Amino acid sequence: MAGNNDSYIGESEVFLDFLQRIADAAAVDRSVLVMGERGSGKEMAASRLHYLSKRWQKNLVTVNCAALAPTLIESELFGYEQGAFTGANKTRKGRFEEAQGGTLFLDEIGNIPMQVQEKILRVVEYGTYERVGSSVTHEADVRIIGATNADLRQMCREGKFKEDLLDRLSFEVIFIPPLRERGDDILLLANYFGQRMAMECGHFETPVFTEEVQKKLLSYSWPGNVRELKNAIERAVYRSKGDIISSIQLDPFKNPFTAGSEIADSKNDVPQMYNEEKTDAVLSETGNDRQKPFSFEDLPLDSLDQTKDALEASFVQRALKQSGGNQREAAKLMKITYDQFRGLYRKHNKNQPSTT
Repeated sequence: MAGNNDSYIGESEVFLDFLQRIADAAAVDRSVLVMGERGSGKEMAASRLHYLSKRWQKNLVTVNCAALAPTLIESELFGYEQGAFTGANKTRKGRFEEAQGGTLFLDEIGNIPMQVQEKILRVVEYGTYERVGSSVTHEADVRIIGATNADLRQMCREGKFKEDLLDRLSFEVIFIPPLRERGDDILLLANYFGQRMAMECGHFETPVFTEEVQKKLLSYSWPGNVRELKNAIERAVYRSKGDIISSIQLDPFKNPFTAGSEIADSKNDVPQMYNEEKTDAVLSETGNDRQKPFSFEDLPLDSLDQTKDALEASFVQRALKQSGGNQREAAKLMKITYDQFRGLYRKHNKNQPSTT
């Protein structure tokens, strides 16, 4: 199959079921609608439908209807005769003619104007059309695959899409599973993208994602689906200094200079990440009850690690409060280096929701 197969790596049940539906629909020479969110691989689904069909040796012609001005879609699809309009200096074939015997993929089909929908309906029903500026009828042997994330039935109710055309195109409607529903496929894809990016950057070792990064990848909703995941992974790999990927930026548009940057972020993190009541509870469990005079004798001998963690968290909390959330100032108050403070901060923040 031609093209980039990034979206079609996976082993999850929901994904394998989707692939089977593609294979089943490809064998039947009827129109298909592919529904999917942005970045989920609608064009790849159309490509797979074509190359698994009996038309695979003929052309697969793609038209992004959202990228064309409404006034140009008709001439783009059906072609035009010389002199049909200003600038039409010669006769030009349309996409239906280019796809003769093959498949025409109409991406973002909801953007097609109503008058052009009427002509497409005629092609579907009678297999004929005319170029713009001509009365000569051409025959069309084309399988149409449409794709969109729009609610076409709602568009029909609003008078923006022809119900007859929707009926003709929806012999089969296939929904692409969003990445967030594909479970461990996220990590499978992440490793794939990571290895490719490492090779591109000249790294000799295969990237390894820490457990914290993996949890972050699995818990994120991925509104941009596979395309967004690919960008995030490649960004993390090229920024890394080694093969261990311990951080990942999900939002590349987060401005580090807005509202005090690190200082502002620290202020926002204080009440969420270092809760006074939580620290009190930890200390209380180890025997350090703040309602009573403190005594090391009250601490169980097997609570050393737990007590150290609770004290560290308490010191970080107090330092952040006194410094107004400024981590560098907090480090000075504790008479430790900034890197040491950041290490403590990350250590006691590891079980909290990650921020980008």
